[in-house]
Order: sequence, then structure tokens, then C-alpha cells
Amino acid sequence: MVIEVKVPSPGESITEVEIEVWLVKSGDVVAMDDELAEINSDKATLTVNAEQGGAIEILAEEGETVAVGQVIAKIDTTAAGSQPAADAASGGKSAEASKPAAPADTKDSYAKGVPSPAAEKLLKEKGVDAKEITGSGRGGRVTKADVVQQAKKPAAKPAAPAKPAPEKRPIPAMPVVGGAGERVQTRERMSSLRRKIADRLVSVKNETAMLTTFNEVDLHEVIAMRKKWKEKFKETHGVGLGYMSFFTKAVTMALMEFPKVNGQIDGKEIVTSNYADIGIAVSTPKGLVVPVIRDAQAMTLAQIEQSVLHYALKARENEITIADMDGGTFTITNGGIFGSMLSTPIINPPQSAILGMHNIVERPMAVNGEVVIRPIMYVALSYDHRIIDGKEAVSFLFRIKERLEDPERLLLEV
Repeated sequence: MVIEVKVPSPGESITEVEIEVWLVKSGDVVAMDDELAEINSDKATLTVNAEQGGAIEILAEEGETVAVGQVIAKIDTTAAGSQPAADAASGGKSAEASKPAAPADTKDSYAKGVPSPAAEKLLKEKGVDAKEITGSGRGGRVTKADVVQQAKKPAAKPAAPAKPAPEKRPIPAMPVVGGAGERVQTRERMSSLRRKIADRLVSVKNETAMLTTFNEVDLHEVIAMRKKWKEKFKETHGVGLGYMSFFTKAVTMALMEFPKVNGQIDGKEIVTSNYADIGIAVSTPKGLVVPVIRDAQAMTLAQIEQSVLHYALKARENEITIADMDGGTFTITNGGIFGSMLSTPIINPPQSAILGMHNIVERPMAVNGEVVIRPIMYVALSYDHRIIDGKEAVSFLFRIKERLEDPERLLLEV
């Protein structure tokens, strides 16, 4: 009589399993309840046991994925040396205990010394250490029969008493803070402007492929020029000479050289402009606003400074209008006035890039083979990688660095 060995169901919703290892080989004579194989599913590792004794024929390979209920082996119960099921069910010697142990594989494998799930359960019940057992299963695996045989051996001498555990260190009580006053939380409704800003910033992160590149600028020459001419400049133009005009001029020159940095995506089209409308990020009591200096590429340093002052005063009085902020092809934000050393500014949509300025810090620099102290600013360019390539972004930022470190190029427009 031939008995089919089918894959048992590991649980509800499991339709297939993987055969991890066979514990027997084709042609072996097995007894009833012998462990034949271990199978893995998403939920558990199980063993497949023989329903009756006989000679086994394996039909599936190790590592093969098989369906639940699939026949993976056959057992011929008429084979010589097999034990009838009735004998196994009687109170006599179990077939598992009486059959000679299979010779352990001489070649080490990952299974050597590892108990099968059924053997591991019996190890815990019998209080036997798996390290004391030489596995007779395939690859040296410890089987249930090995555990039964080991449990019959006389118990080893009791181990030496364990050393007493070190005394636990007492945990000090938490300090009680006095005079801290009443703990209060406050809530205030977000203004419509703040909610609008929040929505726009989140949409930028979700809808653009934003990336940031960094560089550093030595402002030694800009500071020297500003120090030399700021009094004369204010006397002539009626406005102070700040850093924003230098940066804005350098940006507009670079935008004319790299028009995609000055562009934006409109549906399936890339829109570029031959003018530079520069947004200047300004902090107001109601939140961050970005008024636009239009046609900044055609302005002088004095005209840029007058525009910056105009918007700064309007922002102070909360008089910035929608018309002031409409449009814009590129934005500059200056976190350095608040002490920021480095940041990754977020693009102002629908623009494709934004330049972040930071604080000026004196740092040691190597100049012509000598270490000198120079006023250094880190600058950051965040850009939409969908329209601007990395080469363009890095080159654009480097052009700004070149012109700021040699400000005569700004005046000569080269």
C-alpha cells in the first residue's frame, strides 16, 4: 500500500510553503510519526510527519515552493523493514526508538546541531541541552528520536551553584522642582496667511524633485569695497550699500547665463524668461512674504538697494500687497540676518530655484599657499531637478561665487 505525504496547512490564508530541509532521503525506511521534512510559511515553521511506516520516495526538492495539500512524497508500507501501524499504536516499543539511528553526515552543514521544531519542543520538556546531542538527522540535525535517546541517559552531575547576582543599585527618586509655577499651554488659531504658506510649502515638497547644492563665498573683496565706498554711496544715492545688492546683481547675471534656473514648468512645457524678477524673502509679524523686484537684471546696485529698502519698510508696516508678491522668476532668502549658518531653503512655486544666504563667519582659509582669516558665507541653491540638471545648478552657484569674490566683474558685467 502506498501512502501519499501531503503538505499540511500552516494556518488560514496560507496557500503555499517552502520546503526548508528534508530530514530523510529517498529510499529510507521510516516509522510512523517520524519527522520527514521541515516547511516554512509566512507564519510558522512546521514539520511533516509520517502517517505510517515504510520506504519513502521524495517528490519535491529542498527550497522548492509547493502548494498546501500538494503531494511531496510517497510511503510504500509494504517495503521490507517497515513497521505496521498497528504495532506502532500498541503499547510495545515505538518504531522510532527501536530503529537504528541513521549515520550522521560527516560533512558539516548549517543544520548541524540545530534541533527540528518537534525536537526543540521536546528538549524544553525534558530539560535537555541540544549541545549534548549528536544529531542523526540529515546534515547533523537533531531529531525527536535523538532527544528521546538522550533523555534515557543518566543525568550529568549538577553544575556548580551559580554566583549570586550583584546587588542592584538603588534608583534615586526624581527631583521635585519647586517654584516652577503653573504649567500652562496656549492655543491660537493659525492666520489665513500662515495656513496658505504651510499649504504651499507642503505642496512644494510633494510635487517637485527638490535638491540642494552648497558652496562657500569669500566676501573679503565685497566687504573691502563696501567699507571704502559706503559713505560716498549713501551720500550720492541716499541709501545704504548692503550685501543684498551684490548678491542680487550676481544672481541676475548668472540667470541670464543659465536660463533654466530662471524658468518654470507649465504642464508639459518649460517656460523661460529673458528678464529676472527677483523675489526677496521678508519676515513680517504675520509670516514670511516674498515681494518681487522686477527687471532686476537691468538695475544698478543703487536701484536694487532702493527696491530692497522700499519693501523692507512696507513689510514693517504690514503693507505688502498681493500685487507686490505676484510673479517672480527666482527668489533670494537671507537667513544670515538671524544667525543661520547653513540651511536648505524651500523653492517658492512655481519657480524652479531659490538661493539661501547665511551669516558671515571668519574662518581660516588657504590663500596662495598661506593660511589667512577670511569672512566666509555658506550659500545654498535649492532647485527642481525636473527642469534643472545638477551640472547647471552647480555651475550657476559657482558663477555667483566667482563674481562675489571679484566684485569688479559685477560693475563691468563680465
